[in-house]
Amino acid sequence: MQILSIQSAVAYGHVGNSAAVFPLQRLGHEVLVVNTVLFSNHTGYGAWRGPVISGADVHEVILGIEERGALAGTDLVLSGYQGSPEIAEVVLDAVARVRAANPAAVYACDPVMGNARSGCFVDPAIPVLLQESVVPAADVITPNQFELGYLTGLLEDDRLPSLAEVLDAADAARALGPRTVLVTSVEHSDLGTDELGMLVVDDSGAWSVHTPRLPLHANGSGDVTAALFSAQLLESGNAADALARTASSVFELLSTTLEAKSRELRLVQSQACYPNPRMEFVVEQLR
Repeated sequence: MQILSIQSAVAYGHVGNSAAVFPLQRLGHEVLVVNTVLFSNHTGYGAWRGPVISGADVHEVILGIEERGALAGTDLVLSGYQGSPEIAEVVLDAVARVRAANPAAVYACDPVMGNARSGCFVDPAIPVLLQESVVPAADVITPNQFELGYLTGLLEDDRLPSLAEVLDAADAARALGPRTVLVTSVEHSDLGTDELGMLVVDDSGAWSVHTPRLPLHANGSGDVTAALFSAQLLESGNAADALARTASSVFELLSTTLEAKSRELRLVQSQACYPNPRMEFVVEQLR
């Protein structure tokens, strides 16, 4: 499978393309890497160096790929953090070009806006653009629970929702356009405080999985999750299987990172878990 991944990149650490590309390659996929920034490190450190690549330059890179005839062989377009409305427009244009060359191609969007711990940390124009233009163009979206609430307006910030309410919000997100919604970092009143969940909803049903909650916040884990799930879903066509494989791989990656006492994901050291996850967590069908 060939994947066009349009995301940020860092020299030190693993976020954006620097988190997503290697696991995809270990799954055996060809990745066309288009970077939107080239930073020394992720912004969580509070200081970084390097350029933001203009939308015009990102567009030029995509045009060059198109001129090589490579878009016709692209099966999946993957996008993550969209730092400006300009980049969002470039991503949408790239999706349209890929679909024109290959109508069967799938667009998977990780609608990065923030999280429950940090709140919304993107340009105020981005959530509106995601809701009105980007998410409706996507086949698959992978929001965390905070972002799902932001997209749909259905989850309150000041109380823990029920599982049914999270499912209702996922259905509302699907009503915006995507066929498949994977919700990460799920916390609901039916889940233990020492657990963290993920759930997926598509035309064929809804499934959830939960894993032990690890005392770790690792930048880039959402990027790995979105990449693994999207690729595995497209390869197998089975949302429950993609959920099970992704949950197992990401938990093992985070466990290895925690054991190493590393602030950055131990992405390379965990490489065996991407193609061969332990499949240690039970996926429950909700409907």
